[in-house]
Amino acid sequence: MWNKNERDGKVDQAKGKVKQAVGTLTGDDELKAEGQVDETVGKGEAAVGRIGRKAGDAIARVATVVKRGA
Repeated sequence: MWNKNERDGKVDQAKGKVKQAVGTLTGDDELKAEGQVDETVGKGEAAVGRIGRKAGDAIARVATVVKRGA
């Protein structure tokens, strides 16, 4: 399940791709560049979310192992 950062990152990536497509179709280089920035920011945000989720999962696994040993 995605966390907030992953979800928001995916939304920003999609928004960026749409802006790039519209910018390309209309010849609006500024909109196209804005879309590229949105997509890049979205990729970063999604990566941060994945790292956070994986760290949380690892902590939960360690806690489970510790509880079994106690």
